[in-house]
Amino acid sequence: MYKVFIFAGTREGRMAAEYLNEAGIMCRVFAATEYGGSLLPKGPCCHVSAERLTSEEMAVQMEQLSKDGIVIDATHPYAQAVTDNIRKACEQSGKQYLRVLRDSADVSGLGAENQTVFVKDTASAVEFLGGTQGNVLVTTGSKELHLFTGLPGYKERIFARVLSLPAVAAECAALGFEGQHLICMQGPFSKDLNKAMLHQIKARWMVTKESGSSGGFAEKVKAAEECGCGLVVIGRPPQTEGISLSECLHILGEKFGLAVKEQPDAKGTKVTLVGIGMGAEATMTKEAKDAVSSAELLIGAARMLDGFGTEGQDKFVSYKPEEIRDYIVKHPSYQRVAVLLSGDTGFYSGAKKLLQLIDGDTEVICGISSMIYFAGRLKTTWEDILPVSLHGRSCNIIGLLKEHPRIFALAGSEKICGQICRKLTEYGMGDTQVSVGENLSYENEKIIRGSARELADIHTDGLCVMLLEAQKEREHVVTHGISDDEFLRGSVPMTKEEVRSVSLSRLRLTARSVVYDVGAGTGSVAVEMAMQAVCGKVYAIEKNPEGVELIRQNKRKFRTDNLEVIEGTAPEALIDLEPPTHAFIGGSSGNLREILELLLKKNPSVRIVMNAITLETVGEMLSCIKELPFQDVEITSLSAARSKKAGSYHLMMGLNPVTIVSAAGDAGAFEK
Repeated sequence: MYKVFIFAGTREGRMAAEYLNEAGIMCRVFAATEYGGSLLPKGPCCHVSAERLTSEEMAVQMEQLSKDGIVIDATHPYAQAVTDNIRKACEQSGKQYLRVLRDSADVSGLGAENQTVFVKDTASAVEFLGGTQGNVLVTTGSKELHLFTGLPGYKERIFARVLSLPAVAAECAALGFEGQHLICMQGPFSKDLNKAMLHQIKARWMVTKESGSSGGFAEKVKAAEECGCGLVVIGRPPQTEGISLSECLHILGEKFGLAVKEQPDAKGTKVTLVGIGMGAEATMTKEAKDAVSSAELLIGAARMLDGFGTEGQDKFVSYKPEEIRDYIVKHPSYQRVAVLLSGDTGFYSGAKKLLQLIDGDTEVICGISSMIYFAGRLKTTWEDILPVSLHGRSCNIIGLLKEHPRIFALAGSEKICGQICRKLTEYGMGDTQVSVGENLSYENEKIIRGSARELADIHTDGLCVMLLEAQKEREHVVTHGISDDEFLRGSVPMTKEEVRSVSLSRLRLTARSVVYDVGAGTGSVAVEMAMQAVCGKVYAIEKNPEGVELIRQNKRKFRTDNLEVIEGTAPEALIDLEPPTHAFIGGSSGNLREILELLLKKNPSVRIVMNAITLETVGEMLSCIKELPFQDVEITSLSAARSKKAGSYHLMMGLNPVTIVSAAGDAGAFEK
C-alpha cells in the first residue's frame, strides 16, 4: 500500500518525491507525460506513473492508498482542470488533500504607469491585443497558442517563445508560427536575456502568466519596464487553499515520524562549478556531463547553456559572479546547481570569484582549457607559452612578447585580433607569426595562420583566441642603462644616462608600477621606466610639442606600448590620470609644490624622485620636502664626467652636476 500520492508538474513535486523516497516512505508519483515522468526520482519507495487521468480514474487509483494516506497536488499553477480533478477524487475517496503552491511573485508595484494590463485568461489577452499595435512576445507556452491565431495579422505581430522540443515546434509551425517568429528555448530567463529578445524583435507588448518567483515572472516584469514594453499579465487562477513546500515537508515529517526537513537554504544547496571545455559537448569530461545532467538548475552565459538541459531543468542566464550568487540565494529550493564555465575552471575563469562568494557545499570540476585545446589543434607544445587574457583587461602584449616569445591570448571581442596585429606591425614586429582560432570545438571552427602584417585587417568571431610567436631577434637589455645615443633627441633637453641610472634605482619600481614622468622631455626616463614596469603603466607628461613628438617616436622605437604620452602642463594634466605608485619629476615649470600636493592627494604613499640642476630649484625641492608629509628622504649630488678624445689622449669632460632627491609619502601623517 502507498502512503502518499503525488501529482507532480513542478519542482516542488519532484522535491517532495525525493524527500519521501530518501525517507523510505512508499509513494506513487503521477506525471502527465512520459518525459515528465523520466525527470522524477526513482527508487524502491518511489513509483512513477506517466498518464493523464480523469477524476474517476484518480479515485480508483486512490484505492491503493493506505487508510490514512495523503494526496499532494503539486501541479502547475495553471493546471486548474487537473487540480479540480484531484480535489474531486480526494473527496470521493475520503483522502487528505494538500495543495502545494509556488511562491507567488509580488505584483503590488505594477500598474497603469508601467503599461501593465491584467486579464483573466488567454482569450482576454488576445481580445485586448486586438486593439493595440506593434509586435508581441508571447511567453505563455504552446498550449493555448492557437488562440492567438484569432488576432488580425498574427503571423507578422506574434513572436512565440516555447519549449525546445521537436513536437512543440511542429505544432507551432502548423499554426503558422515559424522562422524568426518561433523562439524555441528552455527557461527560466534572466532579465537581460528577456530584454535582448524584446529589443531584437522590437516588441511593443509582452504576454506572460503570473507564474511565481520560480517561473521567472519578476525577470519578465523588470525587462519589460526597462525596455518600455507593455505587459499583458494573465492573472493567476484563484486558489482557495494552498501551502508552501516547506509547510508540506513539515506535515509529512510529523505524520510519518521523520526528521522535519526544512526547505533548503543557500548553504544547503550543492553548487558545482563545471568546466565544460570549449562549449561543444565533445570536449566535456564524463564527470562534467554527469554533473550537468543531474543538476536541477543550470547557470551560465547564453552560449554555454545552449544545447544543454532538459525539460525538467531550469536555466538562469548570467556570467556575473555576484548575480549568480544572488540568484542561488534567492532560490533556495534548488538542491543541485551546476554553474557552467567555459574551458577550465582554473584558467581565467569566473570560478575564482564564485568560490569566494558562495558559502556552503561547492565542488569544482576541471575542463579542457582553450590554450591546451588550441595547442593540440596546432600540433604544438604549450609548456613554454605565456597565457594572457584580453577579455576586459589591458595587457602590454608588445612588452611581454619581448620577454616571452610565445604568448597565448584570449581575445574577447571581434576587433582584438586585428588590433593586436596592427600594433605589432606598427612597432616593427610585423613578422610575428600569428595563429587565430575561432569557435573552437564547434562545427564552424576556423583556424587562420599568417604574420601579424598579413593579418592586420583580420575580422574574427567574438569567440576567438590567438597564439603569437615572435621571430628571433637580438636580446634586449633588461636592466636600465640605455645609451644616450640610442634615443631620438632633437633639440629637447634629456636626462643623461648616468643620472637616469641613479634616478631609476631610487624609484624602486615594480613590474606593475603606475608611474608619472613629469616634464618628460625626449622620454628617455619614461622609456626605461616602461621597460621595467612591463605589466604597469607609464604616463609621460610634456608641454613642448617637439618633445611630445620625440616621446612618441622613442615609444615606437623601443616598443614600450605601456607608455602613454600626455600633452600638457602639470599639475592640470595629471588630474584625470589614475593614481600613481611612483613619480619622476624632471621639470615642473615652476609648479613643483602644486604637483607634489596633487601626487600626495592621489596617493599618500607615492614614491617620488626629483632632479634639479639650478640651486634655486634645489632650494624649492628641499622646502617642499620639509613642509609636506614625506619620509625616507635621500639627497644625492651627482657629478659625472665623460671621456673625450683629444688627439692621442683622452680628456675627462664634466657634465652639469645634478641634485637627486628621493622620498616617499608619509601616509600615516594624513591619518593624524
